[in-house]
Amino acid sequence: MAKVGGLADVVGALPKYQTNAGHQVRVIVPCYDTKFKKENDFECVHWGNVQLGNFNFPFKVLKETTNKLGYELYLIEIEELFGKPNVYGYEDDIERFLSFQIATLDWITVRGEAPTIINCHDHHTGLIPFMIKYGYKYESLRNIRTVITIHNGLYQGCIGFDKLHYLPEFDLIHVGFLEWNHSLNSLAVGVKCAHAATTVSPGYLNEINISANGLEDLFKSVRSKSKGILNGIDFEVWDSHNDPMIDKKYSDKTFKAGKQKNKERLCEQFQLDPAKPLFSFIGRLFEEKGGDLLPQASALALSENFENINILILGSGNTEIEKQLIQLRNEHKGNYNVFIGYNEELAHLIYAGSDFILMPSRVEPCGLNQMYALRYGTVPIVRRTGGLRDTVIDFGDNGNGICHDQASVEDMCYSINRAVKLYDDKINFSKIIKKGMATDHSWERVCQEYIEIYNLIIEKNEI
Repeated sequence: MAKVGGLADVVGALPKYQTNAGHQVRVIVPCYDTKFKKENDFECVHWGNVQLGNFNFPFKVLKETTNKLGYELYLIEIEELFGKPNVYGYEDDIERFLSFQIATLDWITVRGEAPTIINCHDHHTGLIPFMIKYGYKYESLRNIRTVITIHNGLYQGCIGFDKLHYLPEFDLIHVGFLEWNHSLNSLAVGVKCAHAATTVSPGYLNEINISANGLEDLFKSVRSKSKGILNGIDFEVWDSHNDPMIDKKYSDKTFKAGKQKNKERLCEQFQLDPAKPLFSFIGRLFEEKGGDLLPQASALALSENFENINILILGSGNTEIEKQLIQLRNEHKGNYNVFIGYNEELAHLIYAGSDFILMPSRVEPCGLNQMYALRYGTVPIVRRTGGLRDTVIDFGDNGNGICHDQASVEDMCYSINRAVKLYDDKINFSKIIKKGMATDHSWERVCQEYIEIYNLIIEKNEI
Protein backbone atom coordinates (compact mmCIF):
# COMPACT_ATOMS: atom_id res chain seq x y z
CA MET A 1 0.00 0.00 0.00
CA ALA A 2 2.82 2.38 0.88
CA LYS A 3 6.52 1.78 1.42
CA VAL A 4 9.44 3.97 2.41
CA GLY A 5 11.54 1.56 4.48
CA GLY A 6 11.47 -1.33 6.91
CA LEU A 7 8.39 -0.16 8.79
CA ALA A 8 6.29 -1.12 5.76
CA ASP A 9 7.83 -4.60 5.69
CA VAL A 10 6.95 -5.13 9.35
CA VAL A 11 3.40 -3.77 9.20
CA GLY A 12 2.89 -5.70 5.98
CA ALA A 13 4.02 -9.06 7.36
CA LEU A 14 3.51 -9.25 11.15
CA PRO A 15 -0.32 -8.95 11.00
CA LYS A 16 -0.51 -11.74 8.43
CA TYR A 17 1.30 -14.14 10.74
CA GLN A 18 -0.72 -12.98 13.76
CA THR A 19 -3.85 -13.73 11.74
CA ASN A 20 -2.47 -17.16 10.81
CA ALA A 21 -1.91 -17.78 14.53
CA GLY A 22 -5.65 -17.37 15.15
CA HIS A 23 -5.95 -13.72 16.15
CA GLN A 24 -8.24 -11.11 14.62
CA VAL A 25 -6.03 -8.34 13.28
CA ARG A 26 -6.84 -5.09 11.53
CA VAL A 27 -4.30 -2.71 10.04
CA ILE A 28 -5.12 0.99 9.78
CA VAL A 29 -2.93 3.29 7.68
CA PRO A 30 -3.37 6.68 6.00
CA CYS A 31 -4.79 6.58 2.49
CA TYR A 32 -1.87 7.58 0.29
CA ASP A 33 -2.17 8.22 -3.43
CA THR A 34 -0.42 5.02 -4.49
CA LYS A 35 -0.66 2.39 -7.20
CA PHE A 36 -2.12 -0.11 -4.70
CA LYS A 37 -4.96 2.27 -3.84
CA LYS A 38 -5.78 2.85 -7.51
CA GLU A 39 -5.67 -0.80 -8.55
CA ASN A 40 -7.70 -2.40 -5.73
CA ASP A 41 -11.30 -2.27 -4.55
CA PHE A 42 -12.38 -0.50 -1.37
CA GLU A 43 -15.70 0.12 0.35
CA CYS A 44 -16.47 3.05 2.61
CA VAL A 45 -17.40 1.79 6.09
CA HIS A 46 -17.46 5.12 7.95
CA TRP A 47 -17.15 8.84 7.41
CA GLY A 48 -16.77 11.82 9.67
CA ASN A 49 -14.87 15.06 10.33
CA VAL A 50 -11.59 15.71 12.13
CA GLN A 51 -11.38 18.96 14.06
CA LEU A 52 -7.87 20.46 14.46
CA GLY A 53 -8.40 23.76 16.25
CA ASN A 54 -10.25 25.91 13.74
CA PHE A 55 -9.58 23.51 10.87
CA ASN A 56 -12.08 20.87 9.81
CA PHE A 57 -11.13 17.91 7.61
CA PRO A 58 -13.68 15.41 6.24
CA PHE A 59 -12.48 11.81 6.34
CA LYS A 60 -13.59 8.38 5.18
CA VAL A 61 -12.63 4.92 6.41
CA LEU A 62 -12.09 2.61 3.44
CA LYS A 63 -11.88 -1.17 3.75
CA GLU A 64 -9.99 -3.27 1.20
CA THR A 65 -12.62 -5.77 0.13
CA THR A 66 -10.65 -8.94 -0.62
CA ASN A 67 -8.20 -9.23 2.31
CA LYS A 68 -5.54 -9.87 -0.35
CA LEU A 69 -2.74 -8.98 2.09
CA GLY A 70 -3.80 -11.70 4.52
CA TYR A 71 -5.62 -9.44 7.01
CA GLU A 72 -8.19 -6.64 7.12
CA LEU A 73 -6.75 -3.40 5.75
CA TYR A 74 -8.40 -0.05 6.46
CA LEU A 75 -7.37 3.29 4.99
CA ILE A 76 -8.13 6.65 6.58
CA GLU A 77 -8.82 8.89 3.60
CA ILE A 78 -8.31 12.60 4.28
CA GLU A 79 -8.01 13.86 0.73
CA GLU A 80 -6.96 17.40 1.59
CA LEU A 81 -3.96 16.18 3.63
CA PHE A 82 -2.92 12.82 2.17
CA GLY A 83 -3.78 13.17 -1.51
CA LYS A 84 -0.10 13.64 -2.33
CA PRO A 85 2.51 11.44 -4.01
CA ASN A 86 4.89 10.99 -1.05
CA VAL A 87 4.42 9.40 2.37
CA TYR A 88 6.48 11.89 4.40
CA GLY A 89 8.26 15.18 3.97
CA TYR A 90 5.57 17.87 3.78
CA GLU A 91 5.27 21.10 5.76
CA ASP A 92 1.90 19.99 7.10
CA ASP A 93 3.07 16.54 8.32
CA ILE A 94 2.03 17.53 11.86
CA GLU A 95 -1.53 18.13 10.70
CA ARG A 96 -1.50 15.05 8.49
CA PHE A 97 -0.51 12.49 11.11
CA LEU A 98 -2.38 14.09 13.99
CA SER A 99 -5.59 14.08 11.94
CA PHE A 100 -4.96 10.44 11.02
CA GLN A 101 -4.68 9.47 14.70
CA ILE A 102 -7.80 11.40 15.72
CA ALA A 103 -9.84 10.02 12.81
CA THR A 104 -8.77 6.48 13.73
CA LEU A 105 -9.88 6.84 17.37
CA ASP A 106 -13.09 8.63 16.38
CA TRP A 107 -13.98 5.67 14.19
CA ILE A 108 -13.07 3.09 16.82
CA THR A 109 -15.34 4.79 19.38
CA VAL A 110 -18.40 4.24 17.15
CA ARG A 111 -17.54 0.80 15.74
CA GLY A 112 -19.23 -1.00 18.60
CA GLU A 113 -16.34 -3.43 18.97
CA ALA A 114 -13.19 -2.03 20.54
CA PRO A 115 -9.85 -3.81 20.06
CA THR A 116 -8.07 -5.38 23.00
CA ILE A 117 -4.68 -4.08 21.85
CA ILE A 118 -3.55 -1.22 19.64
CA ASN A 119 0.04 -1.58 18.41
CA CYS A 120 1.29 1.86 17.34
CA HIS A 121 4.32 2.29 15.12
CA ASP A 122 6.78 5.19 15.44
CA HIS A 123 5.99 8.83 16.24
CA HIS A 124 3.27 9.07 13.57
CA THR A 125 0.94 7.22 15.95
CA GLY A 126 2.63 8.17 19.23
CA LEU A 127 -0.21 10.35 20.53
CA ILE A 128 -2.77 7.53 20.45
CA PRO A 129 -1.82 6.05 23.87
CA PHE A 130 -2.15 9.52 25.47
CA MET A 131 -5.50 10.28 23.83
CA ILE A 132 -6.91 6.90 24.87
CA LYS A 133 -5.82 7.47 28.48
CA TYR A 134 -6.76 11.12 28.91
CA GLY A 135 -8.93 12.40 26.03
CA TYR A 136 -12.43 13.18 27.28
CA LYS A 137 -14.17 11.88 24.18
CA TYR A 138 -12.26 8.58 24.26
CA GLU A 139 -13.38 7.50 27.72
CA SER A 140 -15.06 4.43 26.25
CA LEU A 141 -11.63 3.22 25.04
CA ARG A 142 -9.87 3.36 28.43
CA ASN A 143 -9.55 -0.45 28.71
CA ILE A 144 -7.60 -0.78 25.47
CA ARG A 145 -3.96 -1.72 26.02
CA THR A 146 -1.36 0.02 23.87
CA VAL A 147 2.09 -0.92 22.60
CA ILE A 148 4.42 1.40 20.72
CA THR A 149 7.01 -0.12 18.40
CA ILE A 150 10.03 2.03 17.66
CA HIS A 151 11.50 1.53 14.22
CA ASN A 152 13.69 4.63 14.28
CA GLY A 153 14.10 6.77 17.39
CA LEU A 154 15.89 9.57 15.54
CA TYR A 155 12.58 10.83 14.16
CA GLN A 156 10.29 11.99 16.96
CA GLY A 157 7.45 14.09 15.55
CA CYS A 158 8.03 17.23 17.61
CA ILE A 159 5.14 19.70 17.71
CA GLY A 160 5.22 23.25 19.04
CA PHE A 161 2.96 23.89 22.03
CA ASP A 162 1.27 26.60 19.95
CA LYS A 163 -0.56 23.66 18.33
CA LEU A 164 -1.63 22.04 21.60
CA HIS A 165 -5.20 23.11 20.83
CA TYR A 166 -5.20 20.66 17.91
CA LEU A 167 -5.55 17.79 20.37
CA PRO A 168 -8.98 16.65 21.53
CA GLU A 169 -9.80 18.11 24.96
CA PHE A 170 -8.17 16.61 28.06
CA ASP A 171 -7.52 17.65 31.66
CA LEU A 172 -4.46 19.94 31.54
CA ILE A 173 -3.18 18.31 34.72
CA HIS A 174 -1.83 15.63 32.37
CA VAL A 175 0.01 18.01 30.02
CA GLY A 176 3.37 16.88 31.42
CA PHE A 177 3.01 13.59 29.53
CA LEU A 178 3.20 15.58 26.30
CA GLU A 179 6.35 17.56 27.04
CA TRP A 180 9.94 16.62 26.40
CA ASN A 181 12.70 19.18 26.01
CA HIS A 182 10.24 22.09 25.74
CA SER A 183 8.19 20.66 22.88
CA LEU A 184 5.35 18.23 22.36
CA ASN A 185 7.35 15.15 21.39
CA SER A 186 5.08 12.54 19.80
CA LEU A 187 7.48 9.62 20.20
CA ALA A 188 8.19 10.50 23.84
CA VAL A 189 4.45 10.70 24.51
CA GLY A 190 3.92 7.23 23.08
CA VAL A 191 6.77 5.77 25.12
CA LYS A 192 5.51 7.40 28.33
CA CYS A 193 1.86 6.44 27.93
CA ALA A 194 1.88 3.05 26.21
CA HIS A 195 1.67 -0.06 28.39
CA ALA A 196 4.74 -1.48 26.62
CA ALA A 197 7.43 -0.29 24.23
CA THR A 198 9.27 -2.47 21.76
CA THR A 199 12.21 -1.87 19.46
CA VAL A 200 12.93 -3.82 16.32
CA SER A 201 16.03 -5.53 17.71
CA PRO A 202 17.58 -6.18 21.13
CA GLY A 203 20.73 -4.37 20.02
CA TYR A 204 18.80 -1.23 19.15
CA LEU A 205 17.10 -1.24 22.56
CA ASN A 206 20.56 -1.07 24.13
CA GLU A 207 21.72 1.65 21.75
CA ILE A 208 18.84 4.06 22.35
CA ASN A 209 19.72 4.11 26.04
CA ILE A 210 23.00 5.69 24.94
CA SER A 211 22.11 7.63 21.78
CA ALA A 212 18.52 8.56 20.94
CA ASN A 213 18.48 12.19 19.80
CA GLY A 214 17.72 13.49 23.30
CA LEU A 215 15.45 10.70 24.56
CA GLU A 216 18.17 8.61 26.24
CA ASP A 217 17.00 9.30 29.81
CA LEU A 218 13.41 8.51 28.89
CA PHE A 219 14.32 5.15 27.39
CA LYS A 220 16.38 4.30 30.47
CA SER A 221 13.43 5.14 32.71
CA VAL A 222 11.03 2.82 30.87
CA ARG A 223 13.42 -0.08 30.43
CA SER A 224 11.25 -2.29 32.63
CA LYS A 225 8.35 -2.06 30.16
CA SER A 226 10.55 -2.32 27.05
CA LYS A 227 11.69 -5.24 24.96
CA GLY A 228 13.76 -5.61 21.82
CA ILE A 229 12.19 -8.01 19.30
CA LEU A 230 14.19 -8.73 16.20
CA ASN A 231 12.12 -8.33 13.04
CA GLY A 232 11.48 -11.26 10.77
CA ILE A 233 11.12 -11.56 7.03
CA ASP A 234 8.23 -12.99 5.07
CA PHE A 235 9.39 -16.36 3.76
CA GLU A 236 6.46 -16.42 1.35
CA VAL A 237 7.83 -13.33 -0.38
CA TRP A 238 11.56 -13.84 0.15
CA ASP A 239 12.28 -17.40 -0.95
CA SER A 240 14.92 -18.21 -3.55
CA HIS A 241 13.22 -21.56 -4.15
CA ASN A 242 9.89 -20.02 -5.24
CA ASP A 243 10.61 -16.39 -6.15
CA PRO A 244 8.84 -15.41 -9.42
CA MET A 245 10.96 -12.25 -9.68
CA ILE A 246 14.31 -13.97 -10.20
CA ASP A 247 15.70 -15.62 -13.32
CA LYS A 248 16.60 -19.00 -11.82
CA LYS A 249 15.10 -20.47 -8.64
CA TYR A 250 17.41 -22.39 -6.30
CA SER A 251 17.73 -23.98 -2.85
CA ASP A 252 20.55 -24.36 -0.35
CA LYS A 253 21.56 -27.46 -2.33
CA THR A 254 21.49 -25.87 -5.79
CA PHE A 255 22.63 -22.34 -4.98
CA LYS A 256 25.88 -22.47 -6.98
CA ALA A 257 24.20 -22.93 -10.34
CA GLY A 258 21.14 -20.89 -9.36
CA LYS A 259 23.04 -17.86 -8.14
CA GLN A 260 25.38 -17.97 -11.14
CA LYS A 261 22.42 -17.88 -13.54
CA ASN A 262 20.91 -14.87 -11.76
CA LYS A 263 24.32 -13.21 -11.63
CA GLU A 264 24.71 -13.62 -15.38
CA ARG A 265 21.32 -12.02 -15.97
CA LEU A 266 22.15 -9.15 -13.62
CA CYS A 267 25.59 -8.57 -15.14
CA GLU A 268 24.18 -8.65 -18.66
CA GLN A 269 21.63 -5.99 -17.68
CA PHE A 270 24.27 -3.69 -16.14
CA GLN A 271 27.29 -4.46 -18.37
CA LEU A 272 29.32 -6.21 -15.68
CA ASP A 273 31.53 -9.30 -15.75
CA PRO A 274 29.88 -12.37 -14.13
CA ALA A 275 33.30 -13.98 -13.55
CA LYS A 276 34.16 -11.38 -10.91
CA PRO A 277 32.74 -11.09 -7.37
CA LEU A 278 29.70 -8.80 -7.32
CA PHE A 279 29.23 -6.37 -4.43
CA SER A 280 25.84 -4.63 -4.25
CA PHE A 281 24.07 -2.01 -2.17
CA ILE A 282 20.29 -1.67 -1.90
CA GLY A 283 18.81 1.18 0.11
CA ARG A 284 18.35 4.87 0.75
CA LEU A 285 21.28 7.08 -0.10
CA PHE A 286 21.55 8.99 3.16
CA GLU A 287 24.24 9.32 5.84
CA GLU A 288 22.14 7.20 8.22
CA LYS A 289 22.61 4.23 5.85
CA GLY A 290 26.24 5.08 5.12
CA GLY A 291 25.24 6.20 1.63
CA ASP A 292 27.73 9.07 1.71
CA LEU A 293 30.56 6.53 2.03
CA LEU A 294 29.64 4.66 -1.15
CA PRO A 295 31.19 6.92 -3.83
CA GLN A 296 34.66 7.09 -2.28
CA ALA A 297 34.61 3.50 -0.99
CA SER A 298 33.54 2.18 -4.39
CA ALA A 299 36.24 4.14 -6.22
CA LEU A 300 38.92 3.07 -3.75
CA ALA A 301 37.86 -0.59 -3.72
CA LEU A 302 37.88 -0.74 -7.52
CA SER A 303 41.32 0.87 -7.56
CA GLU A 304 42.79 -1.38 -4.86
CA ASN A 305 41.50 -4.51 -6.55
CA PHE A 306 42.66 -3.39 -10.00
CA GLU A 307 39.05 -3.46 -11.15
CA ASN A 308 38.81 -7.21 -10.46
CA ILE A 309 35.46 -6.73 -8.73
CA ASN A 310 32.01 -5.51 -9.70
CA ILE A 311 29.95 -2.99 -7.72
CA LEU A 312 26.23 -2.34 -8.29
CA ILE A 313 24.19 0.30 -6.44
CA LEU A 314 20.37 0.42 -6.24
CA GLY A 315 18.95 3.37 -4.34
CA SER A 316 17.94 7.00 -4.16
CA GLY A 317 18.09 9.85 -1.67
CA ASN A 318 20.61 12.66 -1.30
CA THR A 319 21.00 14.28 -4.72
CA GLU A 320 24.70 15.00 -4.24
CA ILE A 321 25.38 11.34 -3.41
CA GLU A 322 23.35 10.33 -6.47
CA LYS A 323 25.45 12.63 -8.70
CA GLN A 324 28.72 11.21 -7.35
CA LEU A 325 27.55 7.64 -7.91
CA ILE A 326 26.44 8.42 -11.47
CA GLN A 327 29.81 10.05 -12.19
CA LEU A 328 31.59 6.87 -11.09
CA ARG A 329 29.81 4.99 -13.86
CA ASN A 330 31.76 6.97 -16.45
CA GLU A 331 35.08 6.26 -14.71
CA HIS A 332 34.65 2.51 -14.13
CA LYS A 333 32.66 1.15 -17.06
CA GLY A 334 32.44 -2.61 -17.04
CA ASN A 335 33.05 -2.90 -13.29
CA TYR A 336 30.51 -0.54 -11.77
CA ASN A 337 26.93 0.58 -12.34
CA VAL A 338 24.13 2.35 -10.52
CA PHE A 339 20.33 2.42 -10.71
CA ILE A 340 18.90 5.58 -9.12
CA GLY A 341 15.44 4.82 -7.77
CA TYR A 342 13.83 1.67 -6.43
CA ASN A 343 12.50 -1.37 -8.27
CA GLU A 344 11.18 -4.34 -6.28
CA GLU A 345 11.81 -6.91 -9.01
CA LEU A 346 15.36 -5.65 -9.51
CA ALA A 347 15.96 -5.78 -5.76
CA HIS A 348 15.00 -9.48 -5.71
CA LEU A 349 17.32 -10.18 -8.64
CA ILE A 350 20.19 -8.34 -6.91
CA TYR A 351 19.78 -10.42 -3.75
CA ALA A 352 19.76 -13.58 -5.88
CA GLY A 353 22.62 -12.64 -8.21
CA SER A 354 25.07 -10.83 -5.93
CA ASP A 355 27.89 -12.39 -3.97
CA PHE A 356 27.98 -9.73 -1.24
CA ILE A 357 25.62 -7.02 0.07
CA LEU A 358 27.11 -3.83 1.53
CA MET A 359 25.46 -2.35 4.64
CA PRO A 360 27.77 0.36 6.10
CA SER A 361 24.97 1.88 8.21
CA ARG A 362 25.60 4.45 10.91
CA VAL A 363 22.14 3.67 12.32
CA GLU A 364 20.26 0.41 11.69
CA PRO A 365 17.55 -0.29 14.30
CA CYS A 366 16.96 -3.72 12.78
CA GLY A 367 17.83 -4.00 9.13
CA LEU A 368 16.08 -6.40 6.79
CA ASN A 369 18.43 -6.34 3.81
CA GLN A 370 20.96 -8.54 5.58
CA MET A 371 18.21 -11.07 6.33
CA TYR A 372 17.05 -11.08 2.70
CA ALA A 373 20.68 -11.48 1.61
CA LEU A 374 21.27 -14.45 3.93
CA ARG A 375 18.06 -16.06 2.70
CA TYR A 376 19.33 -15.78 -0.90
CA GLY A 377 22.86 -16.99 -0.18
CA THR A 378 24.43 -13.54 -0.46
CA VAL A 379 27.02 -12.72 2.19
CA PRO A 380 26.30 -9.47 4.09
CA ILE A 381 29.13 -7.01 4.78
CA VAL A 382 27.91 -4.90 7.71
CA ARG A 383 28.97 -2.35 10.25
CA ARG A 384 28.30 -3.65 13.77
CA THR A 385 25.33 -1.58 14.91
CA GLY A 386 21.73 -2.21 16.04
CA GLY A 387 20.10 -5.21 14.42
CA LEU A 388 23.11 -5.82 12.18
CA ARG A 389 25.10 -6.74 15.27
CA ASP A 390 22.30 -9.13 16.31
CA THR A 391 22.01 -10.92 12.97
CA VAL A 392 25.44 -11.00 11.31
CA ILE A 393 28.49 -12.63 12.90
CA ASP A 394 31.88 -12.37 11.23
CA PHE A 395 33.02 -15.50 9.41
CA GLY A 396 36.29 -15.26 11.37
CA ASP A 397 34.19 -16.08 14.44
CA ASN A 398 32.52 -18.99 12.65
CA GLY A 399 29.68 -16.73 11.54
CA ASN A 400 27.63 -15.95 8.46
CA GLY A 401 29.03 -12.64 7.20
CA ILE A 402 31.73 -9.99 7.28
CA CYS A 403 31.72 -7.27 9.96
CA HIS A 404 33.56 -4.05 10.72
CA ASP A 405 33.23 -1.53 13.54
CA GLN A 406 33.49 1.95 11.99
CA ALA A 407 31.27 3.67 9.45
CA SER A 408 34.27 4.69 7.37
CA VAL A 409 35.66 4.29 3.87
CA GLU A 410 38.72 2.52 5.29
CA ASP A 411 36.70 -0.10 7.17
CA MET A 412 34.46 -0.70 4.15
CA CYS A 413 37.43 -1.25 1.84
CA TYR A 414 39.16 -3.50 4.36
CA SER A 415 36.01 -5.67 4.51
CA ILE A 416 35.73 -5.71 0.71
CA ASN A 417 39.34 -6.92 0.47
CA ARG A 418 38.58 -9.67 2.98
CA ALA A 419 35.54 -10.61 0.91
CA VAL A 420 37.63 -10.93 -2.28
CA LYS A 421 39.94 -13.39 -0.51
CA LEU A 422 36.93 -15.29 0.84
CA TYR A 423 35.39 -15.43 -2.64
CA ASP A 424 38.54 -17.09 -3.93
CA ASP A 425 38.36 -19.71 -1.15
CA LYS A 426 35.48 -21.59 -2.75
CA ILE A 427 35.10 -24.26 -0.05
CA ASN A 428 34.79 -21.82 2.86
CA PHE A 429 32.73 -19.41 0.78
CA SER A 430 30.18 -22.18 0.10
CA LYS A 431 30.06 -23.14 3.79
CA ILE A 432 29.29 -19.56 4.82
CA ILE A 433 26.58 -19.26 2.16
CA LYS A 434 24.92 -22.47 3.39
CA LYS A 435 25.07 -21.27 6.97
CA GLY A 436 23.40 -18.00 6.03
CA MET A 437 20.63 -19.71 4.05
CA ALA A 438 19.87 -21.95 7.06
CA THR A 439 19.36 -19.00 9.43
CA ASP A 440 15.80 -18.77 10.81
CA HIS A 441 14.47 -15.22 10.57
CA SER A 442 10.85 -16.26 10.09
CA TRP A 443 7.90 -14.17 11.24
CA GLU A 444 6.38 -17.17 13.05
CA ARG A 445 8.98 -16.80 15.80
CA VAL A 446 8.64 -13.00 15.93
CA CYS A 447 4.85 -13.20 15.95
CA GLN A 448 4.87 -15.27 19.14
CA GLU A 449 7.08 -12.74 20.93
CA TYR A 450 4.61 -9.94 20.17
CA ILE A 451 1.67 -12.07 21.29
CA GLU A 452 3.45 -12.84 24.58
CA ILE A 453 3.77 -9.11 25.25
CA TYR A 454 0.11 -8.53 24.39
CA ASN A 455 -0.95 -11.26 26.80
CA LEU A 456 1.23 -9.92 29.60
CA ILE A 457 -0.15 -6.39 29.42
CA ILE A 458 -3.71 -7.69 29.16
CA GLU A 459 -3.24 -9.87 32.26
CA LYS A 460 -0.87 -7.73 34.36
CA ASN A 461 -0.84 -4.31 32.73
CA GLU A 462 2.95 -4.73 32.35
CA ILE A 463 5.59 -6.87 30.67
